[in-house]
Amino acid sequence: YPTDTLLPGMKLGWDRTKNLIKNLTSWASLDDPSSGSRVFAIEKWEVSHGLLYRQGQLQSRTGPSYSNLVNITETEEEISHSLHITTNASSISLLQMTSAGSLELLELIGGELHSLFYFPLNFCDFYNVCGDNSYCNFGINRSRNCTCIAGFQPGGQYAYAWGLTKSQQRCVRKSQLSCQEKEFKKIRNTKLPDTQYKIVETNIG
Repeated sequence: YPTDTLLPGMKLGWDRTKNLIKNLTSWASLDDPSSGSRVFAIEKWEVSHGLLYRQGQLQSRTGPSYSNLVNITETEEEISHSLHITTNASSISLLQMTSAGSLELLELIGGELHSLFYFPLNFCDFYNVCGDNSYCNFGINRSRNCTCIAGFQPGGQYAYAWGLTKSQQRCVRKSQLSCQEKEFKKIRNTKLPDTQYKIVETNIG
């Protein structure tokens, strides 16, 4: 039961043999260590993801930068994420779910904490912020720009996430999908879709 901090040797996620799920739960505030409303959980999907929740609502999903920093184990016995164990006794890493809602990877060196990873980093890190069939660009002037992927165009409306009253156009297909087409469009610098409602063939290279 790691409370708000994961240390090397500890695991987050699902232990099937014990039917036990281990999450990170933030403090209520900086000076109140009772359980807060922010939770970092590892989902039991075909390809596991780290998910940030606020008051039970999905807020963000981790991407490749997070996956490169942790050990990910996906077997029939467990789906878990853990920190790398180092033989360097002068430093120790820790992953913390803060009361402000951020997930931070910190390194303690000689009594000083150094931040190695911070999430969410910007508005585009929020879950499904642009809706289906689109991607989010975070501009230099800190502006959010949602763009339809190739083959799609703006059409119709959908409500913003998290119960906000604003709405914006969603992206719909320009033409009907043809099963005769054999070309796939490569989209760089984006996260893969989550696999909650997908079937994943992990043996394909």
